[in-house]
Amino acid sequence: MKRLLPAVAAALVMAGVATWALDGPAANVHYDPAKPHHTPQGFRNNYPHAPPQGFWQWQWERWTQGVPQVPPGGWTFPLDRPDVEWLRANRSETTVTWIGHATALIQVAGVNILTDPVFGDRASPVSFAGPQRWVPPAIALGDLPHIDVVLLSHNHYDHLDEDSVRGLAAQPGGPPRFYVPLGVDAWFKARDLPVHATMDWWDRVDDGGLAVHLVPAQHWSARSWWDRNETLWGGFVVEAPGFRFIYTGDTGYSRDFADIGRRFGGFDLALIPVGSYAPRWFMAAQHVDPPEAVQIHRDLAAKASLGVHWGTFALTDEPLDEPPAKLREAVAAAGLPPEAFEVWRHGETRRFAAATIRGATTAADAPVPPSNRQASSTRPMVR
Repeated sequence: MKRLLPAVAAALVMAGVATWALDGPAANVHYDPAKPHHTPQGFRNNYPHAPPQGFWQWQWERWTQGVPQVPPGGWTFPLDRPDVEWLRANRSETTVTWIGHATALIQVAGVNILTDPVFGDRASPVSFAGPQRWVPPAIALGDLPHIDVVLLSHNHYDHLDEDSVRGLAAQPGGPPRFYVPLGVDAWFKARDLPVHATMDWWDRVDDGGLAVHLVPAQHWSARSWWDRNETLWGGFVVEAPGFRFIYTGDTGYSRDFADIGRRFGGFDLALIPVGSYAPRWFMAAQHVDPPEAVQIHRDLAAKASLGVHWGTFALTDEPLDEPPAKLREAVAAAGLPPEAFEVWRHGETRRFAAATIRGATTAADAPVPPSNRQASSTRPMVR
């Protein structure tokens, strides 16, 4: 029982997987009956799928089977310390830095873009329970270059962190331009935080030399037991001169990605989740596993893909260090070269040469500049 109580407490606040709550009674102020993914109370996925069953059965299995199994001494991951001064000064090179989990810094066309910023110690609404970080953010919130654009995919706690958003809104030089799906703007308004654009699937917003699109994903939303699917979720496509990328956000596998691939004609880079997938009987509708992530890579006609959403928070049953090995197996099984779809070290920065999707060359992905590396990073597991 001593072990069960913390496990249940962690489950109740677990970001992105814990609250399969009933639809809330609130009306959808964005409701458009002409759009099939809209409902009077909120939103739904484009393609039908079986809803996950047995949340408490899953929690019982976790407790009785002792998963995820933590190795002696905990999980250990290489951690690069990016050259922050170089990144702050950079306004010409296209670079991508994986900060951890679903947070990445993309520098393109002189614009600093951040995906789903989570810099806190837990993916949780409270500070004393819930999944704790095993690897600190590769760049601290206060050390970031000035962030121009933030792309928020949905409202789960491992993607929308209030302290991180407040910190960015208070950054010297003014707040970033926050892009959010429909309904998430109300969360910002309730906290007197600015939103630049509130978007529906397939919306486009021009931002200087960039075009920002919100695209579908197969997922769900909730920040409590009472607000399931009242706000939209999705991924983002950003088009810049000579470079197009997609961040899919959290997703299960669906035909949405073939739709996106046909509409955009390919990507220089795709950021695709590869972790938080076990057990499949419960997770399949909401989180892809590595073979499905590889299929998304192919559906999108991506020249290169980066696996994210792993190695930071122990949200589900697979060992935290399993996704890279499973991804390598899936890439090989698909007959793709290893460099087509990789995971990077926490904090790794790579430079991408400008090239159009229709061009003959792909992005050059040499790390630059050399990072100041630590041998590893571990965090104590929350008991």
